[in-house]
Amino acid sequence: MSAPDTAPITADTAWMNSLGGCFVVFDGPDGSGKSTQFRRFADIARAAGLDVVEVREPGGTAIGEKIRAILLDPANQEMTTRSEMLLYMASRAQLYEQRIAPAIAAGALVLADRFVSSTLAYQGTAGGIDEEEILAVGKVATGNHWPDLTVVFDVDTDVAMKRLSPLLDRMEQKGVDFHARVRSGYLAQAQRWSHRYAVVNSSVAPDAVTSGLLNAVQTWISQRSTPHT
Repeated sequence: MSAPDTAPITADTAWMNSLGGCFVVFDGPDGSGKSTQFRRFADIARAAGLDVVEVREPGGTAIGEKIRAILLDPANQEMTTRSEMLLYMASRAQLYEQRIAPAIAAGALVLADRFVSSTLAYQGTAGGIDEEEILAVGKVATGNHWPDLTVVFDVDTDVAMKRLSPLLDRMEQKGVDFHARVRSGYLAQAQRWSHRYAVVNSSVAPDAVTSGLLNAVQTWISQRSTPHT
């Protein structure tokens, strides 16, 4: 029997009010289970009284969805890594200006399914494009605005591969070695920018992942609110 998509709220979630006006990204390798956790977290946040705006990448706007169709179409095998990176960034630029920035300004919690962190892992660490080049393009695409928090759902690559649907999109078809490099890229980011990243073990059962997620975000809020001396 599969786990329900929505986890019951069993603990005090008043601390989530601090997330109003924040931009939080859920990210991780294909097969990490982040989509399930994204749905659960959004539902819990709304139940706590937050205005939640959900966006996904690539896509999230009319223009972005057209770019998404090109990026994920298995027929587009000739696409170069740099072209891939720039298309993701084009979708991201439209998404940030059209949906993310206005929602943050209105005081909503913006939850994004992937962001620049994905490009750094997939086209950077795994694809071979220099990290600083990606960050430079990301700065242009977002107007130098970055997520307040990026939650990385870390999963063993073998476990992730077993979870993927047999109907794989173009990115999911890249093989075990590629996805192992993707995982290492995410973990490297979390180490480099530890003040705005949190890593959650997603190799465990969904309810345990949700518990770890809530603890990680609450810890980040606590650390963010603590003055540094």
